[in-house]
Amino acid sequence: MATDREDSSWMRHGFEDQYTSEEYLHHLSSAFYMYYTDKRHETGGNPKNEDQYYPLQDWRMRDRLKTVSAALAICLNIGVDPPDVIKTNPCAKLECWIDPYNPLAGPANKVMEQIGKTLQTQYETLSIRTRYKQFLDPSVEETKKFCSSLRRNAKDERILFHYNGHGVPKPTASGEIWVFNKGYTQYIPISLYDLQAWLGAPSLFVYDCSDAGNIVQNFNRFVEKHEDENAEIRQKDPSALLMGYSDAIQLAACGVGETLPTNPELPADLFTCCLTTPCDIALRFFVMQNPLPSSFTINDLPKIPGRLSERRSPLGELNWIFTAITDTIAWNTLSRSMFKKLFRQDLMVAALFRNFLLAQRIMRVYQCHPQSWPEIPETHNHPLWQSWDLAVEMVLSQVPALVEAEEGKKQYEYQHSTFFAEQLTAFDVYLSQDAVDQKPPDQLPIVLQVLLSQSHRLRALILLSKFLDLGAWAVNLALSIGIFPYVCKLLQSGAQELRPVMVFIWARILAVDPSTQTDLLKDNGYQYFTNILNPTSGLPVGNASEHRAMCAFIVAMFCKDFHQAQVVCLAPELIRGCLNHLKDMENPLLRQWSCICISLLWVDYPEAKWVGIRCSAHTKLCEMALDPVPEVRAAMLHALNNFLGIPDLTDQVAQIEESIVSTLLIMTTDGSSLVRNELLVLFSTFVKRFENKFIVTAFEQVLEEKDYLLQPSSNDSAGPAIESRNGERTMRFLNGERKSSTTGISQGAVFASIWKHLLILSVDPHPEVARNGSIVVDYITNAMMESPIGFAAQQAIDDVIRLSRRPPPQRVVSTDANSRIVQRPISPTPKAPSKHDGYLSNSMKRTASVAGALKNLAFGGSTNAETPSTSTAVNYAGKGSQPNRLSGSARASTPAEWTRPPDAKDHSSTYSSYRPAKVPVPRAYRSRKLDGALAMPLSSKFLVWSIEVRATLNSDWSYLTVDQYFREPQMKPNEADEPGSADYNQRLWRRNRNEKIITQTQPQKEQAGSRRWDNPAGFFNNGTQPTKICFHQFEEHLVVTDDRDSVCIWDWHRQTRLSRFSNGNPRGSRINEARFINEDDQALLMTGSSDGVIKLFRNYESEKKVELVSAFRALTDLVPSNKNAGLVFDWQQGQGKALVAGDVKLIRVWNANTEMCTNDIPARSGSCVTSLTSDQVAGNVFVAGFGDGAIRVYDQRLKPAEAMVKVWKHHKQWITNVHMQRGGLRELISGSRNGDIKLWDIRTNPPIRDITATRDTLRSLSVHEHAPIFATGSERHSVKVFNVNGGFLSSFEPYSSFLQQNRSAPIAATAFHPHRMMLACAALNDNHINLFACEDKRHGTAWNDLIDR
Repeated sequence: MATDREDSSWMRHGFEDQYTSEEYLHHLSSAFYMYYTDKRHETGGNPKNEDQYYPLQDWRMRDRLKTVSAALAICLNIGVDPPDVIKTNPCAKLECWIDPYNPLAGPANKVMEQIGKTLQTQYETLSIRTRYKQFLDPSVEETKKFCSSLRRNAKDERILFHYNGHGVPKPTASGEIWVFNKGYTQYIPISLYDLQAWLGAPSLFVYDCSDAGNIVQNFNRFVEKHEDENAEIRQKDPSALLMGYSDAIQLAACGVGETLPTNPELPADLFTCCLTTPCDIALRFFVMQNPLPSSFTINDLPKIPGRLSERRSPLGELNWIFTAITDTIAWNTLSRSMFKKLFRQDLMVAALFRNFLLAQRIMRVYQCHPQSWPEIPETHNHPLWQSWDLAVEMVLSQVPALVEAEEGKKQYEYQHSTFFAEQLTAFDVYLSQDAVDQKPPDQLPIVLQVLLSQSHRLRALILLSKFLDLGAWAVNLALSIGIFPYVCKLLQSGAQELRPVMVFIWARILAVDPSTQTDLLKDNGYQYFTNILNPTSGLPVGNASEHRAMCAFIVAMFCKDFHQAQVVCLAPELIRGCLNHLKDMENPLLRQWSCICISLLWVDYPEAKWVGIRCSAHTKLCEMALDPVPEVRAAMLHALNNFLGIPDLTDQVAQIEESIVSTLLIMTTDGSSLVRNELLVLFSTFVKRFENKFIVTAFEQVLEEKDYLLQPSSNDSAGPAIESRNGERTMRFLNGERKSSTTGISQGAVFASIWKHLLILSVDPHPEVARNGSIVVDYITNAMMESPIGFAAQQAIDDVIRLSRRPPPQRVVSTDANSRIVQRPISPTPKAPSKHDGYLSNSMKRTASVAGALKNLAFGGSTNAETPSTSTAVNYAGKGSQPNRLSGSARASTPAEWTRPPDAKDHSSTYSSYRPAKVPVPRAYRSRKLDGALAMPLSSKFLVWSIEVRATLNSDWSYLTVDQYFREPQMKPNEADEPGSADYNQRLWRRNRNEKIITQTQPQKEQAGSRRWDNPAGFFNNGTQPTKICFHQFEEHLVVTDDRDSVCIWDWHRQTRLSRFSNGNPRGSRINEARFINEDDQALLMTGSSDGVIKLFRNYESEKKVELVSAFRALTDLVPSNKNAGLVFDWQQGQGKALVAGDVKLIRVWNANTEMCTNDIPARSGSCVTSLTSDQVAGNVFVAGFGDGAIRVYDQRLKPAEAMVKVWKHHKQWITNVHMQRGGLRELISGSRNGDIKLWDIRTNPPIRDITATRDTLRSLSVHEHAPIFATGSERHSVKVFNVNGGFLSSFEPYSSFLQQNRSAPIAATAFHPHRMMLACAALNDNHINLFACEDKRHGTAWNDLIDR
């Protein structure tokens, strides 16, 4: 039967079914699980520093101006040519498209009036609200009078001065312009100095005359003169009201020495036509410059149908395209500040400058170069002008057919321009390139123009949302160009198809600039989102809950620090809707932001809290204490923290608040530091609210500690147990004796429980939680010392310190049923508390005597690197320090030595000779400044951090998960999932490397069971005593932990140490386990120490970069059992679970995704768990070895009480190790301290095979994960390697240094490489690590050497 079972096609435990299912194998090969890599682990729940954010630009037009008045000065003097102008014949005649010399036009004065009215009409198309005043052939006096009057009426707004000087001489070299005298017999110059004095600033000047550049050149010289005069006046009279002159904008038709065009096919006021009738002159220019033969002439231009204001008509569409093109040219050419000033500050200025770009293009063809101040670059050769020519050509080509259709000769429907569709496609291409180097898109202004069109609006909004998704820089860019008025107006739209994209856009805007919340209040824009947040509202998408999550974010940001928003949003329907969303277990982001939405509605708003009470909101929130997502649990705590503090503290309010806090006590053992930190914030708020009661509670705690120290008992090495019955406390000893203790008013109240949990949190394994917990504890301690009971408290504290320094009583340690040995433990003397430190929080770190009363902290200590801890309490992790309480046990007749750890008599290195290492801390961790004031309550960073945390949303709006930032891209994959990215390539390289290693080592695994294993492969000095060794599967990393708290990372190939750091566990404890997780990619290091704490480290291979990722107390109830194993765990990568056990009566299952204990499985044994192993493929079955020799098999799929499915009691002594292979035949191998090795199949009762590996004490047992071999380390410095059939392969002794040779030292640790044929081992009292490899008879060398080659 053994032969059949050992057939290669057969696998242990019936696991062959796992390998015959193609679906299951495909799932295993495609699944790529990573744990503890979420943003909460990368950031530690801390938001970015302000300097890490993209700076928010001031995009709002706070200095927006209006051109309220306009002076239209037209100096033509029709019929009389100025003396310095020689006109050609024929020449340009049209003024405002009117021929003043046409006999049919009437007398000259009538023609002037008609020209003036037409010019005003043309300007009104740019700004209808501006008040226009025509100056027709004005005199100096009229000009002064009208200009001064306009400035008085305009006050601080802008004035437009349009000057047509076609009938007067050119401006002088000093910039003077000409007008007439009253009799029109003379030309009178007006100095720029006088003109500036009359018009002041802000002002806008348009000069349509030859030599206009002279005016621009001299203008600023006179401005400086005015400003100097103002400065002199201000020195004499600081309170004098002065007019400014510097804010002046100028547009000139030509440069110095240039003459206006005289082409008869052009109007005489070509510059004015470009500025006021751009489409008309642009069409004329196109026809004149068209090099292709065409039947369309200038005379046909009036036939183009439509009006400028109708975008769907041909003429209106051309005007729309022209606006988009000129806006885009300016956006791509000007600086951001210049664009904002000229194109967004004033509607009139923006319109004139858009048209000025056309003047640049047209007039330079006729040797005129328009000038401006501020100067702008030349734009005549911008590529978008070609798009304009194409749009014009497409319209003009349809005019004959449109005319015939209008006359009824044929049917023809106007074909709209493809300009906007093409530009949106170009924008889409830009987005597909992920905006390399954050280059602004050329088409962004066009996209905003498209929002005005219903036919393209949805596509434009989707593309705009993709652009905003690129990050805060993109949001800033869109806001600066003017997106905001558009998206505000769209809130009034009832179009259902726009809702999803509008929600996304507003979420991005509010994440970057929360000040937009005031705009949501206008016109009830916020109701757009509160209506969507309503569970009964409909959304035209399949993932409505994801968009409601963003709506909850928007409403939350709307209410943040904005009381008016809280008032308008306060409604039972909103709170009930958010509470209803808490039931949506498919979308954690919706649950999280529903909590935060309620939270921000409650901030400093008692009325909202009472509405919440009537909706039972606090009760429903408390039910989420076990939510599977840590961010949701933290959001729930954030909401309840803001709920506390109703000003009217009635009995009802106090009862509600106490019930909330008592319900949340279960969360003190939460595995997420993010949650525990938020819980501390809530506790601090509660402590501050009931400060006096906590002062009394703290005082009674000191008295309780004093009672504990005053009641020694030789029969109870762990001290008395404190009980509370009916408000009276008693101390119960193991012999049954009870003594009365101090009776306190806090006993039985929630305050005592909270205070004890605060003490526990003040020594939390996570430094940030411990720091915040110590602040709360020290605050109450200081308040107690300053209170009326301060003197009595000080006396009690002094007594506690004095009593804690005295030697502990002798203890009787049972070695067997008939003999007793008296032992006295070593007790380091604690130092006195610093005057800057709070007593209780620091005494926990110094003596752990408070923990004697708490029982949960019997080990004492802190992970704080800055305050190393000592312990006078009973050390449950120590070796041989506990009494044997086997009386009454079924196995009480067995020798005590059998159930004792093999290393029970080992001596640890002394602390005096131990070199401490750096303790890694979380990223962004800041240590507490002890000289600063204690701020209470604690401030929460969770909201700011949550605003950064975002959802991943596909472009089809169909999928959303929590993992990144609202302020960072959402629609594209993460960097590591983006093909071609550096992270992706690195991950791909690692996966290929891993597959190569597996492929190379696969043939070796089949032969390793028949080869010798004594080929030396490496030898190096660890510096401290190795106790645990672990190889990385693929990297050349070897982790070594010592008998204290140091972790060393070695490159075993180069035999160099990469890093050394401290695990930070308290003195008196040690590291029990070390594992790599996420080995397929970038691994993390997981350690478990005998104080019940599990820690995870990132960048463990770099001493400078190593960081603490997470730390939590996996075992909170470490109590004495027969013997002490400390903490043991097994990591299941496929399931993301850690199985944790040890000196407790249960096996705890921690889920890495939820960071919660998801299952407590009773061990069903009175002995401690010494070893854990599990099925690494399916992850359902695991096996535990016990100190009494028993081995039990558990199935996680069953109920906890029924989970144990098999027990083997063939071993009679302490189980040194039990291990199930993750590959190969999945052998399950166990070994006990007496040297017995057994192979098991969980389907059978007797062992498959019995092997006697040694007659000495078995110190270590290691099993190769894939090859059919195992290794044992004995008490007599010998390492033996066997195959699973019991065949002996090799025996060797680890080397040591010349000065430290000890041939009788026990083996301290052994470990196989998971894939390579390599074994590491170390001996006791020797700091060296030995590496041995399996030989390859074909090459006469070790296999790992061949791989290296």
